[in-house]
Amino acid sequence: MTPEPAQDPRAGASGPPDPGAAPDPPPAEVPRLSLNQQTIRQWSLPELVEGCVAADVPGVGLWRAPVREYGLARAARLVRAAGLAVTSLCRGGFFTAAEPAERAAALADNRLAIDEAATLGTRTLVLVAGGLPAGSRDLLGARERVADALADLAPYAAERGVRLAVEPLHPMYAADRCVVSTLAQALDLAERFPADQVGVVVDTYHLWWDDTVDAQLARAGKGGRIAAFQVADWVTPLPAGVLLGRGQLGDGCVPLRHFREVVDAAGYRGPIEVEIFNPALWERAGAEVLAETVRRYRAHVL
Repeated sequence: MTPEPAQDPRAGASGPPDPGAAPDPPPAEVPRLSLNQQTIRQWSLPELVEGCVAADVPGVGLWRAPVREYGLARAARLVRAAGLAVTSLCRGGFFTAAEPAERAAALADNRLAIDEAATLGTRTLVLVAGGLPAGSRDLLGARERVADALADLAPYAAERGVRLAVEPLHPMYAADRCVVSTLAQALDLAERFPADQVGVVVDTYHLWWDDTVDAQLARAGKGGRIAAFQVADWVTPLPAGVLLGRGQLGDGCVPLRHFREVVDAAGYRGPIEVEIFNPALWERAGAEVLAETVRRYRAHVL
């Protein structure tokens, strides 16, 4: 249900507000917005923190490689001192290898990712399942290996206050990047474990095409499984390699506000993370991209 609009504080018993009066000041904070580090990847971590503080953006989503480059403990202190929430750490996963040595290495790396998330103070570690091993056509077998890895890692993560968040990716990534392609498939995996240990990521870029997604969002909400909500738009033509083709909010065909309303109706009240991989954005001044992103977020998501 759409909430009723808030009453204008200038409108009293005498009637509507004076159209000539000064406008209300903007809110001191952009509600629920988190800026994923990859959206303005041209910024260093200190620049990202400074920019978000200046723009009243309350959260950031971080990636492991730039955090490691800056220094894990140093990054945790920087973000904490700025008063920003780390809404997620990306990424763990890549569980689908069949060879025992490769699987052991993946599990070890994911335990390290869990430790990094705990140090940064985020509860959410985003997992990308991994694609098919070379020469394989066994999607079901690959998904079962994802479940096996979750069974190994979920207790370890829970002990450190971290929740594993399975992210379904668009089916075009199934062969090489992620054998979990729908929210239903992600929930089928997550629901084998306690909800406080394993949840799912809802990313508009990956799920907008699925005509069952509203029902699956309701299912996810009922089970308390929505661990993260990310937004980006879908624009065509897709670039070569397709990975870096996400659109700025409002530039494509994704019904972003509808997604937000359905996610809200499912009971999710957490951060909304803007995650856009787009070289055209990376070539621009970071402050300009952030200001545009905040405007687009207000116009198309809220």
